[in-house]
Amino acid sequence: MKIRKQEYGTANMVGRNIERLRLSRNIKQKDFIAMLQSAGCDINPTSYSKLEGQFRSANDRELYTIAKILGITIDSLFDEK
Repeated sequence: MKIRKQEYGTANMVGRNIERLRLSRNIKQKDFIAMLQSAGCDINPTSYSKLEGQFRSANDRELYTIAKILGITIDSLFDEK
């Protein structure tokens, strides 16, 4: 697993949790992006990386699709852990 090169940003509240949940399921970022795209979420690797790094906000479709793929509620993305 790569070590994060930059500290997290402040553009969203969910990026850190999305990354943690994705990694806990042993899903590579490129595979997760492919899952999102297959589910109809138009997101490119750079945008997704910025979302996880908290450098850009997530839109409602992205949050819905991410939660659905991870099998969790949208509220779970906002848990502080």
